[in-house]
Amino acid sequence: MYKGYGGFLTMEDCESRRILVENLIADYEIRRGNTVYIETYCMEMEAFKTLSGKAVPLDIINVDTDQIIPKQFLKKIDRAGFGVHLFHDWRYLDDSGTKQNPEFVLNFQRFQGSEILLTRENFGCGSSREHAPWALHDYGFRCIIAPSFADIFYNNCRKNGILAVVLRDDEIQALFEEVEANEGCLLTVDLPRQNVTTPEGKKFSFEIDSFAKNCLLKGLDDIGWTLQFEEKIQSYERQARSEKPWLFISN
Repeated sequence: MYKGYGGFLTMEDCESRRILVENLIADYEIRRGNTVYIETYCMEMEAFKTLSGKAVPLDIINVDTDQIIPKQFLKKIDRAGFGVHLFHDWRYLDDSGTKQNPEFVLNFQRFQGSEILLTRENFGCGSSREHAPWALHDYGFRCIIAPSFADIFYNNCRKNGILAVVLRDDEIQALFEEVEANEGCLLTVDLPRQNVTTPEGKKFSFEIDSFAKNCLLKGLDDIGWTLQFEEKIQSYERQARSEKPWLFISN
């Protein structure tokens, strides 16, 4: 085992992260060099503007990434297919995931099809696995509302098209009360105006970094944002290759 940020890493964790890095490099090459694959590679990010959807109240503090997506499911580098394993240890009564836990809120019929996750403080703590937002997004969540998030998880949400909204504790409590009291309650999350509105007319404003907001509105992950400057990057590479050819390895 290796000592890493936030705790110890097993060899399995290290190998998983190495594969993820290789996948990001491959993704960049595919997008840059062969546009035929862009639509089918399932790495494109959907833009987020305004969302009106059902919210499910997860009344638990300090939800860590191992609860969001347990480590035994971190075996793929394709972002699709993780939703079935979301909150596995809470959603299911068996290891194989065939028997639903009827007491877990995500299994309640009234909350099926929810696109907004309402939860408590320090959501997404623990390891930095990007599979956590992958699982949330694949399940169908486009927005998470909480009093606070773990920093790395918060940024990983933005990179995967999920809007993480931070509201005060009293505002979160008001949302919990309204959502739990009204079946089918639809919350409206307006990113351009930076507010959350309830059917009863309550409106709560939230802050968001301008860079993160711009990326979400345009549907740009880190690679997509970088590719906006592809012409400048290629120009720099051509100039550098001409002026300092010894820096480049010839094939």
